[in-house]
Parts: sequence; C-alpha cells; structure tokens
Amino acid sequence: MPELIEYIIDALLGLPPTAVYTIIGVLAAVENVFPPVPADTAVAIGAFLSAGGSISAQAVFAVTWSANVVGAIMVYAAGRTIGRPFFKGRLGRRLLNPGAMVRLELLYRKYGTWGIFVSRFIPGLRAVVPPFAGVANLGTLRVVLPLVVASGLWYGALTFVAATAVREIDEIIEFARRLSLAGVVSAGALVAVVVFAWQRRRRRRSAEDGEQARY
Repeated sequence: MPELIEYIIDALLGLPPTAVYTIIGVLAAVENVFPPVPADTAVAIGAFLSAGGSISAQAVFAVTWSANVVGAIMVYAAGRTIGRPFFKGRLGRRLLNPGAMVRLELLYRKYGTWGIFVSRFIPGLRAVVPPFAGVANLGTLRVVLPLVVASGLWYGALTFVAATAVREIDEIIEFARRLSLAGVVSAGALVAVVVFAWQRRRRRRSAEDGEQARY
C-alpha cells in the first residue's frame, strides 16, 4: 500500500493539472461500477498535492463530487431500465427470486433515502446501493438528493483534511490506511445492524404466525 501511494504521487506530480483532475474524476466515477478502484485515496492525494500550488483543492473537490454523483446516477438509471428486465428473466430470477424482489422494493421504499445517504460514506458499499435502488424502482428525487448531499459532505471533508492537515507523504499514507480501515469497519457494522434487524423481524413474524395458527 505505501509503495502504491508513493507511485501514484510520483505519477501525478509529473502530470499537468488538467490530467490530474481528469484521472481523479474518472476514478471517482468508475468507483460506482468497480468498488476496488481507490477513488478516495486518489482524491486525498490530489488534495495533498494542492499544497504545491499547481493543483487546486477546490477543483479537486468539484471534479470528484460531480463525477461521483454522475456515475452513481448512471448506475441507478441502468438498474431502473436494464436491471428490472434482467431480474425478471430466467437467470435473474435465480439470483433474485420474485419474493426477494418484492421485499427489496419494500425495503427501499421504507429506508431507501437514508440507506443511500449513509452508504455514500462507506467505501465499497456505496457502489452497491444506487443500482439496486433503480432495480427497486425508487423515485429519482429520493435517490439523487441523498447522493448529492452525502457525496458533497464526504468528499468535502476528505479534501479539506488532506489539503490542510496532511503535510508529508508518510502522513497521506497513514491517512489513506485509516480511511480504508474505517470504511471496512463501517460496512461491517452496517451489515451487522441490517442482519440483526432482519432476523428480529423474521422471529417476530414467525411468532405472530404461530399465534394465529393456535387460533
């Protein structure tokens, strides 16, 4: 990881500002399709390089924010237009049966806005939520609004910290490491909460069914 970050920094230092902004924007957009892309690390490095004067931290934020939101909206639109027919097909029904589709739609309609908002702060997980919001046919406003706000807060804070509080390459390496670790921990905690809530609801429903069967 440190060697990779040093390599990225050296590569970006040799590029003109326009190329740096382009690379950061592409990474921020592609992350919505391929989560392993280190978009957060690239953004943090770009903001860190702004101390040299040739790169603008404000431009890094603007490019990242807009590219990430546009990429997320595109996968949401794909899920809404292509995903639903796919999951109605033979292979799609094996992956997500009709009953699961109904539950997914109910879940998104009840918690979709907050789920999308929270997911944008969790690297990796943020790529999964928008396309399934499209598959669940969640309304455009309920998807776009939390995307815009959460991504703005996340990348704004990330850019600010990297541009103002990080001074050395070793610090940006440690910052990126902690960022990745925080994402993994947050994703694990969120999954644990969802599983717990689902199991609790399932047990309660089973108990209710048992009571009805007795009468």
